[in-house]
Amino acid sequence: TLRNRASRTRAVAAVFAVVFLMAEIPVALPGPVPASMSYPLKQAFERYVTLTDKRNIAELSKGAPFLWVDALPEALRSEKYAAMKRGEVVAERLETRDNGIEIQCPGGLIHHWVGTLWIPAATLPQTLALVQAYDRHVQVYSPFELRSRILERNGDEFKVAIRYLRKKIITVVLDTVFQIDYHTLDATHAWSHGRTESVREIKNHDTPSESSFPEGQDGGYLWGMSTYWRFVERDGGTYVQSESVSLTTRVPAGLGWLIEPYIKTVPRESLEEILMDTRKGVLHPPLNCPHGCGAAPTAYLR
Repeated sequence: TLRNRASRTRAVAAVFAVVFLMAEIPVALPGPVPASMSYPLKQAFERYVTLTDKRNIAELSKGAPFLWVDALPEALRSEKYAAMKRGEVVAERLETRDNGIEIQCPGGLIHHWVGTLWIPAATLPQTLALVQAYDRHVQVYSPFELRSRILERNGDEFKVAIRYLRKKIITVVLDTVFQIDYHTLDATHAWSHGRTESVREIKNHDTPSESSFPEGQDGGYLWGMSTYWRFVERDGGTYVQSESVSLTTRVPAGLGWLIEPYIKTVPRESLEEILMDTRKGVLHPPLNCPHGCGAAPTAYLR
């Protein structure tokens, strides 16, 4: 029957897709499914970020717990610290609520993660010098960052342009502009807050035909991001914590196999990868890094 024939066709297509992906053979995959960031969605994300900002400010004003792991029960806290001493990233999904009520996000998904690691023998100034060297980020965070440059700097306030590349079944390239400010609490504690001013998805990146989708009208892989970093020098090294809140489209019906791995897993994977690269960059600074950037005068090796 026609129904059975269509079912067999879909099954054969699925098998070929899996074979191609496992064999890492280039396959012409469809471009981004058109999506649009609606005004209610934008307002919901703004509300979520505003409340997350307030929570961070309240925690920092109290001074404790400075790291999210410090608020865990003693046994679990000890387990997380032991994992960090082994060089691992410890991470957890978070959720900000509005007076206990879930913030509805019509047509979109908010991804909220926090992760922390420990960098042995690193000082706070060395760690901050590494993360603030945005013009040299490609030497540390490549290939996740294709390029990065400081557009403006006023003391501890940065305006930075970063081009991100992410491959997970599909390839997505994004041009972002972040406003990032750093704050030093004392000789061993510092924090920063970053927020996207613009996010544009790029077509045919780094080719003569490169162009960008209209902002907020693209594949919906990233429509906005707010980041909160904390740094504390302790236990013979420096702990680095990164918390990120990002907005994407919802997974379109029927395209879950293609879009869902990117939409739902990349936020956590990216956070963990950035933290691990930060650790490597501090322990093995890149060439041409400013004096004091990192813990040792050796070339950065991935």
